[in-house]
Amino acid sequence: MPVATVNGIEIAYETHGPAGGPTLLLIMGLGGQLTMWPPAFIDDLVGAGYRVIRYDNRDIGLSQKFSGADIPHPVAQILARRVGLRLATPYDLSDMARDAEGLLDHLAIETAHLVGISMGGMIAQHLAAGAPDRISSLTTLMSTTGNPRLPRPRGEILRRLLRRGPLPVGRDAVIDRAVEAFRLIGTPGEDHDTNGVRDQIAASFDRSHHPSGPLRQIAAIIATGDFRAVTRQIRAPTLVIHGGVDPLVSPRGGQDIARNVPGARLEIIPDMGHDLVPRHRPVILRHILDHLSRTESRGETASPAP
Repeated sequence: MPVATVNGIEIAYETHGPAGGPTLLLIMGLGGQLTMWPPAFIDDLVGAGYRVIRYDNRDIGLSQKFSGADIPHPVAQILARRVGLRLATPYDLSDMARDAEGLLDHLAIETAHLVGISMGGMIAQHLAAGAPDRISSLTTLMSTTGNPRLPRPRGEILRRLLRRGPLPVGRDAVIDRAVEAFRLIGTPGEDHDTNGVRDQIAASFDRSHHPSGPLRQIAAIIATGDFRAVTRQIRAPTLVIHGGVDPLVSPRGGQDIARNVPGARLEIIPDMGHDLVPRHRPVILRHILDHLSRTESRGETASPAP
């Protein structure tokens, strides 16, 4: 597994497909390792002629961990923000965006298409806004803008994400808990034991298990707060894909991205939750490839914000 030293830390990454093809950088969401991108999804993008790069965000997978850093409790962070305070965190989303830009530098990639899922879509927005000359297009999946007026997840989901107490011990218990989380936030009617999700989670556990990393990533999201001012700076051709029944990140989050990016295209998949299950991947892939094709055929490139 190649590792790049970027932005002062080590980032693990993989490249797939032709070195001379247009580059597509995939940015994973909260707590997700690069292995959570379905192999069939990668293969289809490579088959369409793209050089695909996927990587582990900081604090997860085989990238650098921040195990010695303090983690403010999310509830304390939220309460502090309400009274105008900001608790110290090891990093925020802008730092994570600089990791991605540093990876492009390391690989000598001048421009890339971005596809970010959930928290990865938030990171991608920061990268697209902060490095407009580097970004050919932006696609966000089930993401949002940090707008505090948007609906929050159901109480049951928040309790699962924020609850205190001992973490599960042992491989089977950890995997079972993660699969149960996908049952809460994923597409209704899906069997996450048999649709590939359990296998992906198990592979991720065997590759690297670092339970404090997602907690610091949650802290980074809260520390960043409302970043609509960042989103409004994006000038790259933008596609927003969101599940119509996403219980973790409301579809209104995707609508808010589209509302704040000039000319953005919004695609709602009615029965999709917060996951990438096999039955939805064909339509997601079709939307992405159509977006990339339109961008390239028009010769569209990102331009600096006025």
